[in-house]
Amino acid sequence: MDYATLTMRLGISIDPGLIDLALTHSSYSYENGKTPDNERLEFLGDSVLGFIVTDYLYRANPDFSEGELSRLRNATVSAKTLSIAAMDLGLGEFIKLGKGESGSGGSSKPNILADAFEALIGAAFISGGLESARVIISKYVFPLIDDREVLLETSEPRTVLLDFAKKNGWPEPEFEVTFTGPDHQRIFFANVIIGGKTIATGEGKSRKAAEAMAASLALSTLRGE
Repeated sequence: MDYATLTMRLGISIDPGLIDLALTHSSYSYENGKTPDNERLEFLGDSVLGFIVTDYLYRANPDFSEGELSRLRNATVSAKTLSIAAMDLGLGEFIKLGKGESGSGGSSKPNILADAFEALIGAAFISGGLESARVIISKYVFPLIDDREVLLETSEPRTVLLDFAKKNGWPEPEFEVTFTGPDHQRIFFANVIIGGKTIATGEGKSRKAAEAMAASLALSTLRGE
């Protein structure tokens, strides 16, 4: 695959072999003789990302407490936030997936996008050191920190909803969760209830995912969006 377009978007040079490895999902590896996948690079990139983001937040927010910095860092490096960065980069079109994963829309799944983004940071670090990794993070992650409300809502919508209700003097939101299907294929449904009234309903493959979707929809409804 030609990575010239991706390299141009990144604004740095990375060894092509490392780019290819960073974008090789385990599903592709499994279907192609168990060739190396991007999991080791993802492990490295996760640590590099955490360090650079922590350093940035510490310097940019001298008045923040340790707790505030931790919450903001966790929101920044969450899979949901990183998947947004990956989508801004257009990373999905370059990820090498197995046939099954590709057929189920794997190139747009948040976890796959986030993992590939972290692996790409790991590849940049090996190729050009900390500064090369910082170029990617500065270009695609730091801008997401500027709107902190959106950032926190993206990564922890349930917490934001609880805070929003409290600030407006409303009863604490309750989550009513049900599910359908067998153990290995369950679909969860979550209702957000405030003062006995259902505000929004979300669904997902896990309780947490369903509650997160419901919380996000409830926030939009309550804000009149």
